Amino acid sequence: MATNRPDNNLQAKPAAKKASKPVKSGKPIAPIRQRLMLTWLVWLVYRLLGLPILISVFNVSSPDIVGGIAWQALWLLPAFILTPWVVRGRSPYALLVGSMFTLVYLGASGVVLFTRIYGSSWSEIVVYLFDFLLLLVINVWLFILLKRLPSMNNVVKKPRSR
Repeated sequence: MATNRPDNNLQAKPAAKKASKPVKSGKPIAPIRQRLMLTWLVWLVYRLLGLPILISVFNVSSPDIVGGIAWQALWLLPAFILTPWVVRGRSPYALLVGSMFTLVYLGASGVVLFTRIYGSSWSEIVVYLFDFLLLLVINVWLFILLKRLPSMNNVVKKPRSR
């Protein structure tokens, strides 16, 4: 029987453990996480309070502010549920789901902006444009943060000890 060991090394030695070094990402995560949190909170407050108040001020029919806030609160229920995960910004899975929801919000905001261009005043268009831009910035921060977080596929799990 052939072996690949030299004759002078008959005893098997245990494999040397590799020093586990923390994987350093080339780009920092904390500033993006902070920008995402700030932009997310500004968007939530703007969408919940600012948008109904400004539309009530700028629209000639002056819609009800309380009704607008109630409607926006109902519309923002998924965003309120996602807020703790977006503010923490640690879990790639939660941020991925949050990214999908914010893309839906972005699409809806773009449709509203597009429909308001025909027949609304410039001040109303600016109100909806600001909402659209905030959502666009949130999505950009989410994509950048997801790119910088550790990979979801290459997770090395430690073996269970008995």
